[in-house]
Amino acid sequence: MFKSLQNIQSAFSLVRIFMILMSGIAISVSVYSVWKSFQFAERQREKIYVLDGGASLLMALQQDVNQNRPAEARAHVKLFHEYFFTISPDKSSIEQRLVQALALAGNEAYEQYMNLKEDGFYDKVIAAGINCEIQTDSVIVDIDSYPFRAYYYGKTAIVRSSNITYRNLETQCELVSCARSDNNPHGFVIEKWKILDNSDISVVNK
Repeated sequence: MFKSLQNIQSAFSLVRIFMILMSGIAISVSVYSVWKSFQFAERQREKIYVLDGGASLLMALQQDVNQNRPAEARAHVKLFHEYFFTISPDKSSIEQRLVQALALAGNEAYEQYMNLKEDGFYDKVIAAGINCEIQTDSVIVDIDSYPFRAYYYGKTAIVRSSNITYRNLETQCELVSCARSDNNPHGFVIEKWKILDNSDISVVNK
């Protein structure tokens, strides 16, 4: 009888050891699975998926935001000037481009737009069938201090039926970070925008 009890106790001890081992293995597997899932999620956050013409997905590594900021700042300044200074003799087109431009800038740009509008500039463009085009030479952004100081250098062409007037265009502004949106994909607002030079370079007869 004592031998039977000892056998039973030994069996229980073996079962207990087995259960402890199985519990340890299960816990280890669970911890490992959670850790690998966390690593996978971190890797996925470092990737951007871009639609290529709606046909395929291209994967690009996401770069550090601070490294991208200077490029985004230059693109923002360039885009604003293209919207603001590219004008065709069509009222709806003018209004659409100015809405896009003013979504990227603050009060100074709006005041400049209102001054041009009150002077009848856009009405004259439409009446005379004038096209205004812009060419960007360079955009310089100083990111050593905030707000970022930016300088735009380019040329504009005022295309009339009889001639083309080429003008120099130099501006300066400050860039303040803001929330990104469909209308402001770079997450900047142009403030203290000032036209430094818009003098004539040449007039070419057609």
